[in-house]
Amino acid sequence: MPESDDDYIQNISDDEAGAHHVTKGARPTTRGTGRADGGWEVTRTWENVVEGADGTISSTVEGLLEAGKRKRLLKDTTPLQRGIIRHLILILDLSSAMTEKDLRPTRHLLTLRYAREFVTEYFEQNPISQLGIIGMRDGLAVRISDISGNPNDHVSALEALREQEPKGQPSLQNALDMARAALFHAPSHGTREILLIFGSLLSSDPGDIHTTISALASSKISATVIGLAAQVAICRTLVSKTNPGVNPDEAYGVALNEQHYRELFMRATTPPVTAKSSTLAGSDPDGDEGGSKSSLLMMGFPSRIVETSKSLCACHSRPSRGGYLCSRCSSKVCALPSTCPACGLTLILSTHLARSYHHLFPLKNWREVSWAKAAKKREQVGCFGCGSRFPDIPSQNGAADLLEELRRKSGDLNLNPKGKETGVSESSRYECTTCGSFFCIDCDVFAHEVVHNCPGCLSKEIPGAEAGRDGDVLMDEAPANGAGGGEYQALVDGQVERRVDKGKGKAVQR
Repeated sequence: MPESDDDYIQNISDDEAGAHHVTKGARPTTRGTGRADGGWEVTRTWENVVEGADGTISSTVEGLLEAGKRKRLLKDTTPLQRGIIRHLILILDLSSAMTEKDLRPTRHLLTLRYAREFVTEYFEQNPISQLGIIGMRDGLAVRISDISGNPNDHVSALEALREQEPKGQPSLQNALDMARAALFHAPSHGTREILLIFGSLLSSDPGDIHTTISALASSKISATVIGLAAQVAICRTLVSKTNPGVNPDEAYGVALNEQHYRELFMRATTPPVTAKSSTLAGSDPDGDEGGSKSSLLMMGFPSRIVETSKSLCACHSRPSRGGYLCSRCSSKVCALPSTCPACGLTLILSTHLARSYHHLFPLKNWREVSWAKAAKKREQVGCFGCGSRFPDIPSQNGAADLLEELRRKSGDLNLNPKGKETGVSESSRYECTTCGSFFCIDCDVFAHEVVHNCPGCLSKEIPGAEAGRDGDVLMDEAPANGAGGGEYQALVDGQVERRVDKGKGKAVQR
């Protein structure tokens, strides 16, 4: 039976059929997820798959993978003042809505898996921060783990949740009240944040939730929401009132699939931008309301000790031979970072501060290298980082064919032969704008997401130079025994300043 181009009309009489006219026109050539001009348009992604010269699609698959990596790396690298000492409460939805299987295997199991990965990545990127976990089940707020800086405690608590089935309705108000109480004693020099994972479309609250939201805003607690079903009006109100000056779409995202859900989760590992003083309570003593408030924090850098006999630690009262001695009072603690139970001094290692410091000065995006520029630097035949060999530079006639093939591989990414950070490099080379070294895509991802430093820039530094670069933390040697003095670090307006004191210790502001 031949196909008809007429539209089907249901329940119409013979008289109305004669009066009904269907206008025939050119059908759209593409179909998609949205309705446009009476037709559905779909993106035929399979048309981007092109066979290579060897008859396989391996080169196309590699090009698509490289395009995905490059697209993830191209983010804003503007240096901004951020709160690197964070206090975050993670609120998980444990209601019956988490039993849905639209996210495989279920919303509940996938959330627990991503939550474990988030805890590990959070403390990797923010080693001097604190984290606590709260759950919502049966209209109540359940404390899963207390706020602390030990990731093992949180991972163990999340593992225990796998044995419990989600049930009941969530209570957003109770969870926010418990989170506000947990963050009440957080020091003013750190951030106060809430990350809410909400899979339900309703909230069973005992009172007026708008009063709770107003209390969060007055306590300077910012909230970020990740929805698993759809946007909920009360959640959008929450992020709007607790994040003044921030677009609600940046603080409230809805997961489209498993990969997008993980991206939204891991995005919360980056410290938030410090708000202007006009949005904070009070004003600067000098009358300058346009800048941010200065905060001065004393820190100690203790030395590790190994004793011949066991002694009790001051943090857990457990016998152990190893530990760290407080730089001020010589009390022993088990692990770092932590706060001295005796004198209250913040104890960290210099590596912890250095790992947090890269958020203030992120590594700049590397730009693509065209075939013409690669031909001028023929001596760089391999990646500066891993040493893998780059593709050979083709002749002038063959370069145009390779560029056209690369455009088909990259799909919708905009290639720019001039070397701007817009997509995939046609020569598989990426250049650091500072040192001019060439790297492959894997080293590009590793340098920007793991080490946060350029190997070429670090290797070309003058030996023994004391000049500090962006992101460097210069340290002197600590006392041999780690007692009776120590190193102290001050955070002043997002900058790092260090002083060494052999006695009681003091920090001086520049």
